[in-house]
Amino acid sequence: MSTEGERAVPVRWRSAMEAALYGPDGFYTRPGGPGPAGHFRTSVHASRLYAGAVARLLLTVDEALGHPRWLDLVDVGAGRGELLVGVLAALPARTAARVRPYAVERAARPEGLDPRIHWVPVPPERTTGLLFANEWLDNVPLEIAEDGRYVTVAPDGTESPGGPLEEADRAWLERWWPAPGRAEIGRSRDEAWAAAAGTLERGLAVAVDYAHTREARPPFGTLTGFRAGREVPAIPDGGCDVTAHVALDSCAGPGATLLTQRRALALLGVSGGRPPLALASTDPVAYVRALSAAGEAAELTARGGLGDFGWLVQPVGIAPWPAGHGEAGHEEAGHEEAGHGGAGHGDGAGHGEGAGHGEGAGTP
Repeated sequence: MSTEGERAVPVRWRSAMEAALYGPDGFYTRPGGPGPAGHFRTSVHASRLYAGAVARLLLTVDEALGHPRWLDLVDVGAGRGELLVGVLAALPARTAARVRPYAVERAARPEGLDPRIHWVPVPPERTTGLLFANEWLDNVPLEIAEDGRYVTVAPDGTESPGGPLEEADRAWLERWWPAPGRAEIGRSRDEAWAAAAGTLERGLAVAVDYAHTREARPPFGTLTGFRAGREVPAIPDGGCDVTAHVALDSCAGPGATLLTQRRALALLGVSGGRPPLALASTDPVAYVRALSAAGEAAELTARGGLGDFGWLVQPVGIAPWPAGHGEAGHEEAGHEEAGHGGAGHGDGAGHGEGAGHGEGAGTP
């Protein structure tokens, strides 16, 4: 952030977020930092069931692709690589041997990471397989607008009115966030997602985040900060995460479907149903294991929590998933299935696995 003598000059929120999250001493790029797991409870960290579900989705994509010689798995906003490690462990050995795993991250590669995992700053081009972005887009920097003008911010979080909106941002608001007052301009997220999904030659691109749709935009926006599992003011000084919910409907490309995490994980075999009580008598150890798994599944699919997250599922050169859906699947987006992102980050609510957290990878 620029300065005049001792006084910081306010800048637009997109520039402030970029510096605070991904600058030389940024929240996600600071050397020696704990990574997202040190600040947020995410789906990835909540249970191995999540990586297992992504593994099953990758197997579905593999079948749709006709079992190519190499199967790419690209984790955008990979944090410390936890999801990739979990998926590789959950896959059948013969399939795992064909997988080329890529962790897309702007932070440094962590020590001791599985050597099979390629650590890259941007998604590789011309991949075939699954591109998965778990809570990446919420940390792609964006502009904030209020009453037709940009909102600017100082390093201490003090906001002030900025200049009038540029035409491209004004047009985005008119189409996607037409209500008056404060709004979060998602055009940068649309462009980031299009660029990431565009690296796929064939396969499936999936973005998971706390989200909202045009029918239910939050009237005062969602910009906030998180640190050590607690919500804090959004102060762009590098000391906390700065995040905003995602307008996933505006990101959706051709053939995309929107659904909740609850629905997506159910389709991938994750259920919070309790095991039959009779199992406790016949096999107590198995019953305890099944009960524990049911509790983890319940957290991943909970209403008002991780289960409300939105999944944007975009096929590239293959049939839509889930089968029978396609073309912006907004029939599942606006209400129960939209993932209006009731959950924030924090302790029980899951912030991105590294994600946006951008960590960022490939953030423009």
